Amino acid sequence: MGARHDETTPSLAPGIIADAFARAIAAATDYAGATSPNPPVGCVLLDAFGDVLAVEAHRKAGDLHAEARAIAASRAAGTIDRIHTVVVTLEPCNHHGRTPPCAEAILATSAREVWIAETDPNPHVEGGGAVRLAAAGLTVRFLKELNHPDNAHLVAEAERLIAPFAKWTTTGLPFVTVKQALDETGSMIPPKGQRTFTSETSLTLAHRMRRRADAILTGNATILADNPEFTVRRLPDHPGKARILAILDRTERVPADYLAEAARRGLRPMLFADIGDALAHLGSEGVHEVLVEAGPTLTDAILSTDIWDEHVAIKKSGDGSPDHITTSRNHTKKG
Repeated sequence: MGARHDETTPSLAPGIIADAFARAIAAATDYAGATSPNPPVGCVLLDAFGDVLAVEAHRKAGDLHAEARAIAASRAAGTIDRIHTVVVTLEPCNHHGRTPPCAEAILATSAREVWIAETDPNPHVEGGGAVRLAAAGLTVRFLKELNHPDNAHLVAEAERLIAPFAKWTTTGLPFVTVKQALDETGSMIPPKGQRTFTSETSLTLAHRMRRRADAILTGNATILADNPEFTVRRLPDHPGKARILAILDRTERVPADYLAEAARRGLRPMLFADIGDALAHLGSEGVHEVLVEAGPTLTDAILSTDIWDEHVAIKKSGDGSPDHITTSRNHTKKG
């Protein structure tokens, strides 16, 4: 175990902690969609003066967790004995999985304080890491306690980061995000001869959303009308990612040639008769987030039910100004 100070070491200023949380969240966000069945997690290590020693994230299942990767980076840089504060987006694990417990890795350093954004939502391990660290004499604090003007924004970002994993680990079902592009009249249908009407910035956002999803859900009407690729193009995709393409095709109209081409593009096409079966199967496959990219009929049908979790509406302005983007969460869900 790393050295412990006998005297009480002062906590770092709220602004330093807030900046560290922003860095940790950004690092984890870069790997959202790459870590299933694990959650995306970011970690920042600080010394007693608030200087950043390491910024790391969990990158894929079976790889080092964010805390262990940050500690390894600090050790490689020769700064491991300076570690004072650990800032992490999710409560450090306290159980053996593919990798050793992160709580023990932290205890093997000189860390005196740990700041946690979100507690572990897994009902089998909740509270384990924080309790273990506190029992060993470390000061454990949570983001919601941070007295800083950016607190609400950081809490919301950290909660959204873990939301797909939280739903999957507690219900066995994926987090359902509905993406909807609308013109200035509210129509989802592009003008004749065009495939979209949104701005370059909005198109990049759409591909970023696709990148973080483990599966895409659409209907046979969209396949037949647009022959969509459903690939990530405007930014690099996660290496080796095999995203599921779930197609609602009760009438079996999707051509076999389309399914074969989708597979050649690296997708895993699957056909379903109804959305309930689709979501149940996707959950069993370890899908944390499914992105709905469908036509107006299926989109409206999903939004009229209680199965969606987040709705991102991208609306084109009529005066040439930037697209208006709104994100809504389904607060009517039960349980």
